[in-house]
Amino acid sequence: MRLLKVNKEKVENLKSNMSFKLRPPYKIDNTHIHYQNDDPNVLGRANDCGSINVNIKVKGTKMEDTVISHEKVHLDQMKRGDLSYDGQYIYWKGKRYKRGVKDGSKSYPWEKEAYKKEKK
Repeated sequence: MRLLKVNKEKVENLKSNMSFKLRPPYKIDNTHIHYQNDDPNVLGRANDCGSINVNIKVKGTKMEDTVISHEKVHLDQMKRGDLSYDGQYIYWKGKRYKRGVKDGSKSYPWEKEAYKKEKK
């Protein structure tokens, strides 16, 4: 049996050249994006489960990234506890708004923030 003499310095140099360290914060986005047929006036929806529905007609267009970034703002609003909704109302910072045809209107406070922060 032959013993191999190991140079510890060379081993350490080899180790340091072979690895790298990831430093937080990590940029990981696990948002589930679902593409589906929807009302032609609805481009996207943020779901309270943390996923986003995107109208299939937007997929592959220049608008796709804008719609997704807009809906991610709504997800952040939900995580903060500022925004929630049910079948009849949208709740924003303790106020209740009746749901209707113009839920995505730029005049609503939750939409103002989303339009301001979305990627163009």
